[in-house]
Amino acid sequence: MDAATHGDREGGGILVKARHKQSRDPRGHWLLLILVLPAMFGALLFEGWTNHEVDAAKTRTACTSPAPDAVAGGGPVVGVNRNGIQTGSMPARTVALTYDGGPDPVWTPRLLDLLRQQRARATFFLFGSQAARHPDLVRRIRAEGHEIGSNTYTGAVLGEASPLRFSTELDLTQTALAGTAGLNTTLLRMPRITSPDTLCGREWQAAQRATAKGYVLVAADKATRKPAQGLVRQFSQTATAYRETEKLLKNQSVDRFTTVSDGLRLTPYTPVSTFERWRGTALVWATTIGNAFSNAMTWVLGIAGALGVLRLVLLVFFARAHVRRLERFHTGAPWLREVTEPVTVLVPAYNEEAGIESTVLSLLDSTHQGLQIIVIDDGSTDRTAELAEGIDDPRVMVIRQPNAGKAAALNTGLGQARHDIVIMVDADTVFEPDAIHHLIQPLAHPAVGAVSGNTKVGNRRGLLAKWQHLEYCFGFNLDRRMFEVLECMTTVPGAIGAFRRDALMGVGGVSDDTLAEDTDLTMALWRGGWRVLYEESAVAWTEVPTSLRQLWRQRYRWCFGTIQAMWKHRRAVFGVGVAGRFGRRGLTYLALFQVVLPLLAPVIDIFALYGVLFLDPLQSAGVWFGFMGIQLVCAGYALKLDGERMRALWSMPFQLFVYRQLMYLVVIQSVVAALLGSRLKWHRMKRSGTAAEQIGGQAPYKSLPTR
Repeated sequence: MDAATHGDREGGGILVKARHKQSRDPRGHWLLLILVLPAMFGALLFEGWTNHEVDAAKTRTACTSPAPDAVAGGGPVVGVNRNGIQTGSMPARTVALTYDGGPDPVWTPRLLDLLRQQRARATFFLFGSQAARHPDLVRRIRAEGHEIGSNTYTGAVLGEASPLRFSTELDLTQTALAGTAGLNTTLLRMPRITSPDTLCGREWQAAQRATAKGYVLVAADKATRKPAQGLVRQFSQTATAYRETEKLLKNQSVDRFTTVSDGLRLTPYTPVSTFERWRGTALVWATTIGNAFSNAMTWVLGIAGALGVLRLVLLVFFARAHVRRLERFHTGAPWLREVTEPVTVLVPAYNEEAGIESTVLSLLDSTHQGLQIIVIDDGSTDRTAELAEGIDDPRVMVIRQPNAGKAAALNTGLGQARHDIVIMVDADTVFEPDAIHHLIQPLAHPAVGAVSGNTKVGNRRGLLAKWQHLEYCFGFNLDRRMFEVLECMTTVPGAIGAFRRDALMGVGGVSDDTLAEDTDLTMALWRGGWRVLYEESAVAWTEVPTSLRQLWRQRYRWCFGTIQAMWKHRRAVFGVGVAGRFGRRGLTYLALFQVVLPLLAPVIDIFALYGVLFLDPLQSAGVWFGFMGIQLVCAGYALKLDGERMRALWSMPFQLFVYRQLMYLVVIQSVVAALLGSRLKWHRMKRSGTAAEQIGGQAPYKSLPTR
């Protein structure tokens, strides 16, 4: 979430107090991992298996051995029993119309209408998967006196199928027929089989396994056999089949059109138990849900991909617009005046002994004259207050108070502020010498109530820190450039922000309603009619988490607090003036790209894994590398704008395998927590005092002489 460097302290951050019950933090991310994601992937696997994408058996190989003579020279209906191979043909002037595949929602009803008009009956060899998708058509086929056989579940070539798929193809079809029509069939037409002589090679081996399960195999007569001789005619359920059926039904040499079992006096069905009916009904429901889910996932993937690309396009477009605006500003529209007024710097601190000296000394080293630095020790249990007091500079005031939270500490400092410009600084942040001067210049415009500085990662050692460095440049800072152009800055970060004192007092100071007090305050200023800008040249260095556990806690609180702030200020969407612009632009952006898009991210990962494993790996890799290439170009542009080295880009592709999942799971758990009305406490991040590493040395300001 765009709530960078909120600060990490225990003690006062809670949900809106009167509106939420206290409960344990929900483990929504584990629920998602353990239950939802495997279920989603399982549904995709089943759908992929149905569509021949998993364990595919699409084509048959050439026969290495011919069909047995009794089969090749016999009739199209084949059975094997204790007496050996038995075949049968339709009586003279009798035609068994048979239709493979389906039921098809377009052509099956038309064929049924045609057969009813001609008072003809036929045998429909159905795919179990299609029967489960269109149970009403299966019932209609049965109700109108037609016969139902199996064409396997997906139309897989049985001779090429694995043993597991062979059994599943037949058994699932029977389950689907039990659930849709209340029957089990004994008739089987093997896919890719036409005349009996095509039951050769592996297909004959599969045929023997099928007859051992009690099936009677139904092939078709060759095209040279005349209807008057009696024949089994094979069609698919298509427009061509409709025309050929219509023509055949007019043949005067045929006395009757009937089913295979009626023509040969066979028993087409076996009894179905109540349990089999229930199981079949469950399969029908599962198929309906799975098909809907797969279609929905496809739409979700498209939406997520479109949102992702749209965000990148918007970021680059508006970042470029921001750069052009700055170029025009510095060449043709200089500042209204140079702001040189004294400022008050508020530094709330809780157990910050590792970095408090570096922070205060960097402020004292500022080129801006006229500083009042107030360190508010919020009930620290370490040496934070002692170290701050030990600096012994008249510009530094240390206030101790019982632990009450960051918002309360800032309000305490605000009450002691002597100047009209107030800067808020986290106690783990180190300022560049000219940062304060640059930060307050936009306040020359009387409509500007607050200014966000440029927060950069100071401790960049290690892969996790490098990922956060990229995120700060590519995500947070590029976002702020866009927000300034659109006049909807969502967060003035706690690490570096300047405010008019009267603007702060006008919104009631810093609220403790949310965990993201800086985001909450920024939104309140917009609603109060103030503009909020971004000053890229005001640079401060902050310390970021160095372990996944610390990063999780920090981002969970940021995200949770941002959602709280969005809900608290939701009515800004209907506001007028600057408040309305902020609400309709800023809140909409946050909702789409920092809540909805991360919630859709698991779908992208699941489809990516599915595509690599079961679809075209090259195509899936092409999509992945294409999107990654766009991200790298945009990130490179962001680094260039921030004056950073491009070598950091090497770590970006690896973000997709750990960092990205962590970030969207944070959003998922935050949304779950917000929906359940949970209360979240502050989690303190262990500090090492390394925010100033990029300036030179681990803590360069610790060695400076006090003033």
